[in-house]
Amino acid sequence: MNTSRIAGAVLPLFSLRTGHDWGIGQITDLPRCAAWLRGAGQRLLQILPPHELSPGETSPYGALTAFGLDPIYLGVEAIPDLDEADITEALGEDGAIELARLRSLPHVDYRGVRTLKQRVLAVAFRRFQEREWTERSPRARALAAFIEKEKDWLDDLALYSVLRETHEGYGWETWPEDERERAPIALARARGQSADRLLEVAYTQWVLLEQWGRAREEMRALGVELMGDLPFVVCAESADVWARASQFQRHMSLGAPPDGFSPDGQDWGLPPYNWLAMEADDLAWVRARTRQAARLYDRFRLDHVVGYFRQWVKKREPGDRGRFDPEGTDAQRARGRRVLGAIMEEANGSKVIAEDLGVIPPFVRETLGELGAPGYRVIPWEKDDQHRFRDPAAFPASSVATWSTHDTQPVTAWWDEFNADERGELTRFAGVHDNATDDERSLALLRLLFRSGSDTTLVLAQELLGDRERINTPGTVGADNWTYRLPASIEDLERDARIAVRFEKIRRFVEESGR
Repeated sequence: MNTSRIAGAVLPLFSLRTGHDWGIGQITDLPRCAAWLRGAGQRLLQILPPHELSPGETSPYGALTAFGLDPIYLGVEAIPDLDEADITEALGEDGAIELARLRSLPHVDYRGVRTLKQRVLAVAFRRFQEREWTERSPRARALAAFIEKEKDWLDDLALYSVLRETHEGYGWETWPEDERERAPIALARARGQSADRLLEVAYTQWVLLEQWGRAREEMRALGVELMGDLPFVVCAESADVWARASQFQRHMSLGAPPDGFSPDGQDWGLPPYNWLAMEADDLAWVRARTRQAARLYDRFRLDHVVGYFRQWVKKREPGDRGRFDPEGTDAQRARGRRVLGAIMEEANGSKVIAEDLGVIPPFVRETLGELGAPGYRVIPWEKDDQHRFRDPAAFPASSVATWSTHDTQPVTAWWDEFNADERGELTRFAGVHDNATDDERSLALLRLLFRSGSDTTLVLAQELLGDRERINTPGTVGADNWTYRLPASIEDLERDARIAVRFEKIRRFVEESGR
């Protein structure tokens, strides 16, 4: 096995499913998932952003914070301040019935899971206060040390959470001016009136990161890396924009320029960076965010990496056609080199991967190569000037090869989209027989992927299973987006004879490819 070559699977944390979950994947499930993926030769697990979402939000790219983890992912049974009797009492009969319902659902019910876990977490915090905090125990001192160490982001998140709750969940741009503008007297008032709730937010983040650290240790022992995904920017109604409003262009909206798929361009409704303001403190927020990612992951993907070179921005008013910020090529190159250079400096041993899909100027990939940040090679989109598929075996070593992303359908469904010529080319590359079954064809296409020249390959978990379900369909809003769960618990999937045979074949393909 070539240690520089690795095969990995993409499976959002919310999609993990075990016999003891609460209707959503949990941090404590990560090692179990890693062990399962090893059976298919995968030594890397990529998840999507796990940061805290607002009630009603499902997209992991619309988080309230760039730093705090979402309490929805806590492994309840692993919280030290709860025992089985506490959980049973907190749930009550109605909660036990609801838990059974959530576990049985084919998709994640975020509202239901969040409501149930909040009920139990409130009990856990009260127990901690009674048994630890008031007694100034070693655990209480550990939490106090955590609060001091993480204050640069934790203080803003806790205050933001408390104030948002006092305004019935409405975002900070609707708050009274003194709270909106972070007047010291308003922040002091919030601290005085909501001390217990502020402590509860800190306690929850402490428990989350403790569980995360243990899960990482167990994954390392299994020989499986954890890969994350760093969204390009945060939403306007987030603790980060509230705390650093001047460092974002709040009167503008981020998007993408017109192209063949979107003649009018795209408007994402997100606040672009004000890079000039960020330069005033040497990109402190970007650096801190990178350090947090390095703390959470062995490697992480920079979403929309071209945005670090140039942002497509529009005014938040009708009729504006949009523009690049900055506008000149030299300025764009310099901006990207400056920001990505800072990210690479703070990565602290974690490997940085660049999501360089879409319309990417040549100087962007040149800069990424100079910085040692590999980009993507999505096979269906890799074509030459004659619109023929490129042979994956010729992909550069410093790249990530994949059939699909979390925004596309799995390879098990791609075949239906290809025309006769495209199928013929892939048949030649992969050795697929004309009369092959769907299962045989998908295995051959995965084998082709593993044989690529790229050091890293990524497959969707659905592709390992031979399923067709998507994680997300861009440009749509619906119950199926960001709610995908494995079709059964990992324990049941391990007992499935068909999947066991499929995993063994995939494992051999991976080993044959030197991964």
